[in-house]
Amino acid sequence: MNHLPRHEEILKILTRLRSISVQELTTRLNVSEVTIRKDLNTLEEMGFIIRSHGRASLAEDSRALRTLSTRKSINIKEKRRIAAKARSLIKEGDTIYLDTGSTCRYLAEEIKNMSLRVITNAIDVMNILIEEPGISLVSLGGSYRKEAGSFLGPVPVEALKGFQIESCFIGASGILSRGVFSSQNIMESQLKQQVLAVSGRRIVLADSTKFGRSAFSVFARAEDVDILITDSGYKTPEDLIKTGLEVIIVE
Repeated sequence: MNHLPRHEEILKILTRLRSISVQELTTRLNVSEVTIRKDLNTLEEMGFIIRSHGRASLAEDSRALRTLSTRKSINIKEKRRIAAKARSLIKEGDTIYLDTGSTCRYLAEEIKNMSLRVITNAIDVMNILIEEPGISLVSLGGSYRKEAGSFLGPVPVEALKGFQIESCFIGASGILSRGVFSSQNIMESQLKQQVLAVSGRRIVLADSTKFGRSAFSVFARAEDVDILITDSGYKTPEDLIKTGLEVIIVE
């Protein structure tokens, strides 16, 4: 289903505020309440929002939200090892996608001196790579989410349809043993799904704290991913390996 410009504006507002009343939306967008309610019905059917008591809220697991600075301070050594292993899978001249998240940020540091085309929605990745002479950097645009440090929404999803990516490196908020990968909100999931769809090799980077957790929105199952790189804190990879997923464990 195509997005109207007004739908995109509603998502931008919700990205900033997380929740807003129908009345306030009619005032901000200068349209009737009937029109806003139709828009919200459409966005709810698409999974972007949740409606209750005359309000619209962004579809996400608010209980699991952690700020970017908090996530950066967890399992630093393990994440750096995962990033170093991921670096070994990249060759000069590749076109890659780097997702948001602290492990992908460390991977950006690992590739600074390479010659690559890097597509990203993560502001940390942009800041690390923007001055590197060998990096051709592509930003997808979209609505900025401060706590995620990334740009989300319909704009980057649509932009991705014009790319062919050799390898993507994706983060996850939760991974279950049967190979279910999830993120904290539907907009993150839809962006990750589009990245996976246009990538030749699909790689998830996730430290062991993500296992056994189920976040709000599923973005992939085992058959949608080629390689998972994690750390040795994940003690029982056999279930995932049985799905056909290649699991690389860094010590």
